[in-house]
Amino acid sequence: MKCPCCGSENFKELMTTAGVLVDYCEKCNGVWLDKGEIFYFSSSPTYVKFKIENALKESSPSKRINPKTGKKLLLIKLGDIEVDIDGEDGGMFFDKGELERIPGSKNLGFNIKFESKINNNVMNNKDIKDKSKAQDDWQSMYGKKANSTKKRRYKAFLKPLPNLALVSINTVVMLYALLGLIFITLVEFEVLSNDFAFFIFVVIAFVQFVISSFIMDLMLRFFYKVNWLVKAELPENTAKFIEKVCKMNNMKFPKIGVIPDGSPNAFTYGHTPNNARIIITNGMFKLLGEEELNGVIAHEIGHAVHWDMLLMTIAKIVPMFMYYIYRTVIRVKTKGKDNMPKLLIAAFAYLLYILSEYVVLWFSRVREYYADRFAGKYVSPNSLSQALVKIGYGLAGKKEDKNDKNKRNPALEGISTMGIFDAKAAKSFAISSFSSHAESMGDNLDKNDIKGAMRWDLWNPWAGFYEISSTHPLIAKRIDALSRQSIVQGEEPYIEFDERKPESYWDEFFIDMFIGYLPEILIFVMMIIAFGTYYMERTAFDIFHLKGVFVIYGLAIMIRTWFSYKSDMFPEMNVSSLLKIVKVSGIRGVPVTIKGKIIGRGIPGYIFSEDFIIQDQTGIIFLDYKQPLRIFEFFFAILRAGDFSGQDVTITGWFRRAPVPYIEILNLKSSFQNLNCYVYWFKLFWGVLCIIGGILACIM
Repeated sequence: MKCPCCGSENFKELMTTAGVLVDYCEKCNGVWLDKGEIFYFSSSPTYVKFKIENALKESSPSKRINPKTGKKLLLIKLGDIEVDIDGEDGGMFFDKGELERIPGSKNLGFNIKFESKINNNVMNNKDIKDKSKAQDDWQSMYGKKANSTKKRRYKAFLKPLPNLALVSINTVVMLYALLGLIFITLVEFEVLSNDFAFFIFVVIAFVQFVISSFIMDLMLRFFYKVNWLVKAELPENTAKFIEKVCKMNNMKFPKIGVIPDGSPNAFTYGHTPNNARIIITNGMFKLLGEEELNGVIAHEIGHAVHWDMLLMTIAKIVPMFMYYIYRTVIRVKTKGKDNMPKLLIAAFAYLLYILSEYVVLWFSRVREYYADRFAGKYVSPNSLSQALVKIGYGLAGKKEDKNDKNKRNPALEGISTMGIFDAKAAKSFAISSFSSHAESMGDNLDKNDIKGAMRWDLWNPWAGFYEISSTHPLIAKRIDALSRQSIVQGEEPYIEFDERKPESYWDEFFIDMFIGYLPEILIFVMMIIAFGTYYMERTAFDIFHLKGVFVIYGLAIMIRTWFSYKSDMFPEMNVSSLLKIVKVSGIRGVPVTIKGKIIGRGIPGYIFSEDFIIQDQTGIIFLDYKQPLRIFEFFFAILRAGDFSGQDVTITGWFRRAPVPYIEILNLKSSFQNLNCYVYWFKLFWGVLCIIGGILACIM
């Protein structure tokens, strides 16, 4: 980036107190704000938007250019200052001191302070020490400074992973020890006989293991229209790569299935390495380069080589049994008997069920790291990292264009998280109607955009919270592990994330957590007060306390809704700018408007998915279509969702990360239709209804 003012390339991304990254010129102290970012620094964004829109009507050409696109900027007058703005993408450049002079900024409370202290390009002693420490840490970790070349004369090291065989054995033994413990408990309390307990344990486990792959085959055939291919039907280079990797690992050529869908997605299932099925979508061939595609396929082969399908199937049986036991025991009728043993067993089974679920998730994340490392032996780890960025973050790269090197390639496709990522946490992305002549994403990805997306994974406490419940590690952690592997193998790391976190972000995390569970917390407190008064004072039970619960619950619902669905202003932004916002979560939504094209919907090839994917010039992001009742989403999916494929739309909603970024739709506008989602209004209505109901109950 070249500064529009001084022409220097000393732009630096700085984190602001609003949790949004901005581009700062260290030479002239100018600030570049991407589209819509200015509205996150004002307590009255509607007023600021009004002033900018009026000023644009009387704009004049500027001599300055957009530092990101190279296009000419416009000059607009805001009060007593002149500001440079891109009339198309909305980016704005402010010279030193101009932000503080925007009309109304003094009264409206503009807040664009930087977390990192900068004073005339001179770092204070603390900054110098921190920077030196970061370089020393990198050197101690990798053996050389971050800006070193590919020719390395040192021995770098990989972050050690636990022994895979030992972890597998210990995990499976521990899980089945927990399962055996609950069966022993059932036998000791005479809920089951010894023989019957053993029969249930063996038979159900065996049946579940045998039929799992068969059921998956049927689902893929009928719901996803998978096409099974022989080796000769695959692209020649892809077939040769698979054959080479399988031969080196004494494994038969796997059964390859292709889902006719534009989403880049792949996953593996089966029983043994020689019984593995690898499923690939058409999007993998269209959206990824050859080396990137090989990296993803090698990752899936790694799962087969490590017997992950068998071991994960065996491990997943344990939580299933625990939950089955819990549901069975809780339903057992014990007339004339003490119910306490039954309740204790049920509670014990449920606790073991929760514990075993988290053990299985941890087990899965470890195996993902091993699959990545396996793939990095057969392709460059950087190729797999780039595939993860394209698929997981949805960032677009640039295509080389001889006629216009600054032109950004908008030919983007889809992203998915079904196989290479956690389908449960990230949902699944698909492009069921994308054209067959689509080209791959550009390889020249903006490293600053990638770092911006990684910051949330590595800095926000919510990322770690979500990862605990995920089958896959966070993308940033996987990229970091692959970068380490690149160095060991004599390559430059794909990303050197050596930035210092400006603040802890734990205060936002605890606020989000408190607000998110506020209704439940207040209900619990009210119930404790009501029953505590009854038992301690030994007076007649005061039903007024229970009636008051409805009022408190309604107020809490409204507070949570107002916090999570901020609606004062929905500034227009793009995908890459959204990914740089750190202070965002599933509860803390960021209001946004985004324009682009609907290029797909829901789960790959699945006709009952109501969600969408939108593409703009900077990337792709998932759109979450929600209604108060699921039945409305179902009918929308089968009757109307397909009509939006390929349509240019404007989306108004709330940007969230949980942990994958997505936008919850409030309004969707196209050339032929205007759709609204009513979850926000329904939650407010429900809160008001509870308050009114509680008040009426109290006075009657």
